[in-house]
Amino acid sequence: MRYARLKYATALSAIFATTAQAQDSNADLAKKLSNPIASMISVPFQFNYDRGYGPDDGNKSTLNIQPVIPFSLNADWNVISRTILPVTSQNDIAGPSGSQFGLGDTLQSFFFSPVKPTESGIIWGVGPAFLIPTATDDLLGGEKWGAGPTVVVLKQEGEWTYGALANHIWSFAGSDERNDISSTFLQPFLSYTTADAWTFALNTESTYDWKADEWTVPINFNISKLITIDKQPISLGAGVRYWAQAPDNGPEGLGVRLTMTFLFPK
Repeated sequence: MRYARLKYATALSAIFATTAQAQDSNADLAKKLSNPIASMISVPFQFNYDRGYGPDDGNKSTLNIQPVIPFSLNADWNVISRTILPVTSQNDIAGPSGSQFGLGDTLQSFFFSPVKPTESGIIWGVGPAFLIPTATDDLLGGEKWGAGPTVVVLKQEGEWTYGALANHIWSFAGSDERNDISSTFLQPFLSYTTADAWTFALNTESTYDWKADEWTVPINFNISKLITIDKQPISLGAGVRYWAQAPDNGPEGLGVRLTMTFLFPK
């Protein structure tokens, strides 16, 4: 009887230890996911719904497919590929303009980043960003090719991650009938990851259009949880966004964001 109790207690200890290790692993992965240039393959699917476009209260639903793929250049440097491909469904966003569905323009970024943080713990990356006119409808994209620099700087201390990502795109080719592009994107971000792999994130995704002299400033708050299904780590999240500033024909009020990210750690 004493042997049976000891065996039972040992088995329970092993189960609890395995569970704790899984939670620790999920927490580590969740924290890596807060780093835009982590050396880990991830495939986020980000759904956004916004309304208030134009005089007819138009609405837009966008699914951003955003694979992140790191490559090792050598023992000291990585290059991280980040792609944003939007799939959009929209209604009356430019007055009574009807409905459109299809691909938007693709933003492709490459960050050259040191393998190790600096002595002070700073993680950074810099490189080029390219705007590719993949839109399947002229109301889903700008019909312009563009390029410019992009940079990200962040630090991770304990449960906290904070930093900023930025880029600037100038158009250099494309339809002469469409407006030229000179646009700055700023994304300061702050997140807190718990020991059981919950992440609370706050950021803005602000854009300044230098041609139109206009700001677009959504403020996003998102809660996500990293889980494992049949050994596959998946982050599921939901949140809201508030449009603090937008052009006259832009969105207004509150929007909704849902996220699902597949992680492929080494």
